Amino acid sequence: MTTATNAASATAHPPAEHQGHFHRSIGSFSAIAINMTQMCGIGPFITIPIMVATMGGPQAIIGWIVGALLAMADGLIWSELGAAMPGAGGSYLYLRQAFQYRSGKLMPFLFAWTAMISIPLIMSTGVIGMVQYLGYFFPNMNWFEIHLLGLGVTALLVVALYRRIESTRYLVTGLWIVMLVTVLLTIAACYSHFNAALAFTYPAGAWTPNGQFFAGLGAGLLVAVYDYMGYNTTALMGSELKKPGKTMPRSIIVSVAAMMVIYLVMNIGVLGAVPWKTVATSDSVVSLAVTTAWGPVAASIITGLIVVTAFASCLAGLLGGSRVPFNAARDGAFFAFFGRLHPKLGIPHIALIVMGAITAIGSFLTLPVLISMLVAVGILLQGIAQVVALSVLRRRQPGLHRPYKQWLYPVPSIIAVLGWIYVYVSAGFLPIALSLAWIAVGCVCFVIWAKINKAWPFAPVVIDEAHLTTVEAHEDSYV
Repeated sequence: MTTATNAASATAHPPAEHQGHFHRSIGSFSAIAINMTQMCGIGPFITIPIMVATMGGPQAIIGWIVGALLAMADGLIWSELGAAMPGAGGSYLYLRQAFQYRSGKLMPFLFAWTAMISIPLIMSTGVIGMVQYLGYFFPNMNWFEIHLLGLGVTALLVVALYRRIESTRYLVTGLWIVMLVTVLLTIAACYSHFNAALAFTYPAGAWTPNGQFFAGLGAGLLVAVYDYMGYNTTALMGSELKKPGKTMPRSIIVSVAAMMVIYLVMNIGVLGAVPWKTVATSDSVVSLAVTTAWGPVAASIITGLIVVTAFASCLAGLLGGSRVPFNAARDGAFFAFFGRLHPKLGIPHIALIVMGAITAIGSFLTLPVLISMLVAVGILLQGIAQVVALSVLRRRQPGLHRPYKQWLYPVPSIIAVLGWIYVYVSAGFLPIALSLAWIAVGCVCFVIWAKINKAWPFAPVVIDEAHLTTVEAHEDSYV
């Protein structure tokens, strides 16, 4: 039996994000730019062929729509939790608050544990895609040259983030503009030679119950979820947002809606410019589409912009992701060395370097394997657990200041949890087995960590409801 100790006093136990380590310098425009840059990146440029092949034709666009609905439902959960608890680390904070009553710091520890691999793996897909499109310029690269280039790109990402957040904000905003230009040029090229018959003529039996569309919907949704990942990036940087009670929900909702429109328009455009069977087997489908429409010179320019866009996505992802283990360590729920800030730059440099190293290792894997692994790992301790966390906190902490509340609650939560279960099952045996194995190892590490640090289950549960008091104390900065 354990006893609960109330540690709600803000002065006695202020959370790390209230101790002045970060500066609230990111407004709504920059926040939306960060999310959209991370969401787009290389994703649609490398997954259009995978989606079309998986779902068997132009009907693949339905996969993007279903993916957007799941992303929006989950985004509304992030919006409520993030607006109420705007600190560095995102899900770490929400799981810490919701599950502390019965399992101490187990859930936040496991989230940080899974984030240490899932976030870098997402960046690895960006590096792989970037190198894949660089192959348009250097088609004869061998295995060693391809992976050496991937390692060089990863090192450049870490170096680019070794600067204060104020300068990084301007860099990410500039790269976001490059991303929009790239997408708009791609769309313009595709629609300048658009053939509706290619885009909207479906193969025989496409919509039958035993057709490839329904058979591939689960795998296609897995790809779509990967492409929409990143709408929560600003939640990982909550302690650096201006007026997070408004900025957080706005950045998430706007970025999901905007990227859904962009993805649909771009995918329909590509399918209307290139036969879907050719799309399904292409390694650089956008370069192919632009070459068909505007010639090789234009294709070279847009391919170069795609590479820059991919770099921007990885930059934004590592920027937000490095805050997760930092905040967990600072709050005494993860390995302490991750809680160090660079003495001059004020960035979590240890977390950044470790995540950069994992990104480099992941770049040696293949895209389908990476996508399945990272989605499966993230679903259990982020997607599903966070749905539970929202409901638990509404019951356990009704007095928590919530500048934003989920629309139509609990409908989005139900949609999200059903969607996450379906996607998880669709990932296949190996990703599911690996995700469960990773969590099992994390549980072992937690027991060892808890024993050393005299935490639950080797000590009474400590209840810390600091957000109930600190939000009102800092109301001006929160809303």
